[in-house]
Amino acid sequence: MNVLLLGNGGREHALAWKMLQSPELNKLYVAPGNAGTAQIAENVNIGVTDFPTIADFIAAQGIEMVVVGPEDPLVEGVRDYLEADGRFKGLKIIGPGKAGAILEGSKDFAKEFMQRHHIPTAAYRTVTPAQVEEGKAFLRTLKPPYVLKADGLAAGKGVLILNSLEEAEKELEEMLGGKFGKASSRVVIEEFLSGIEISVFAITDGKDYKILGSAKDYKRIGEGDTGLNTGGMGAVSPVPFADEAFNRKVEERIVRPTIEGLRKDGIDYKGFVFFGLMNSGGDPFVIEYNVRMGDPETEVVMPRLKTDLIRLFDATATGNLSEVMFEMDERVCTTVMLVAQGYPEKYEKGKEIEIAQVEGSIVFHAGTKLSEGKVVTNGGRVIAVSSFGKTIEDGLQHSYANIEKITFEGKCFRRDIGKDLMDWQ
Repeated sequence: MNVLLLGNGGREHALAWKMLQSPELNKLYVAPGNAGTAQIAENVNIGVTDFPTIADFIAAQGIEMVVVGPEDPLVEGVRDYLEADGRFKGLKIIGPGKAGAILEGSKDFAKEFMQRHHIPTAAYRTVTPAQVEEGKAFLRTLKPPYVLKADGLAAGKGVLILNSLEEAEKELEEMLGGKFGKASSRVVIEEFLSGIEISVFAITDGKDYKILGSAKDYKRIGEGDTGLNTGGMGAVSPVPFADEAFNRKVEERIVRPTIEGLRKDGIDYKGFVFFGLMNSGGDPFVIEYNVRMGDPETEVVMPRLKTDLIRLFDATATGNLSEVMFEMDERVCTTVMLVAQGYPEKYEKGKEIEIAQVEGSIVFHAGTKLSEGKVVTNGGRVIAVSSFGKTIEDGLQHSYANIEKITFEGKCFRRDIGKDLMDWQ
């Protein structure tokens, strides 16, 4: 099978790495890809939202399956665009159309969906620029801290957690005034849920689903969960506090009602569902939905997947997911992200990367590219180093040992990934 994978991050390198293990794969293209995918597949210089060029490439290369990595092309309707093209009868697309992608594209829609289908989530109110005073009144009914979310996609920067009411009211005005552009033309004000965050992943063909396990990622740039939010500094899978009883609650209260809710709403959803959850006193609540895999969570979930990923995707696209034998590795997988100095604020690109002989870990490229035959940095999050272990400590020991074999100017990373979970083991 000829496959086109859209995206250029660590998530896409991990998906490509896993797909290449399948005997069903003939040729894998990645658009636009990075220096890591260039080593194992063929990169194609096409942007993920350049739908006409993507379509022409699919037709020219006889692509039989398209796997969409990031959220932007899904929210903008790449599936709908390709399905409307008469050249692509039978093309298998992994990722929802616009009607399903709005679960991530609009936080207000997601909250309404959860209310409609009785899925546990925090109390909320959505306001527009004409409703600033109503929003402030709702804030005054809540206890601190206060959560403000831009309704639309804001490149991971549209969620604010504020400790003072005065600050929350000021930020609400700024968000509705255009702080995040069109994304914050509506703002969701949300009750703060205390607890510990966990992500759960599933893939669905619209009728059935398979749960790909849990992961916990680490968003803050600094150790001890301090400093600015990032796209993710590392991850651990599975999460040790997600025992059988908790996982049963997640499936019965959240995963199953979500998949059934999509079907009841007439949304033909084929692809991944990312459940961002809060474990509050042993009960799971949905913080957010994503309509793709997370990053860096993919870098710990894909290594644990024992099932052939191409066959899993094929069954997803054709509606035969219930027939797939599905298995996850029971071992722990950890990943640590190497980032550029200055990230998530201003940082330099183009720093040469040298990777010595890595043993006992998998190196996934994120923000890298090839330049004059050399691998150089091309983003804030540069490389993820993933490792298996019998315990979290064991996996991290391998990751940290191999990080020493990877060098580039300004290399930064957190040394405390997973430490908060070790008491749960």
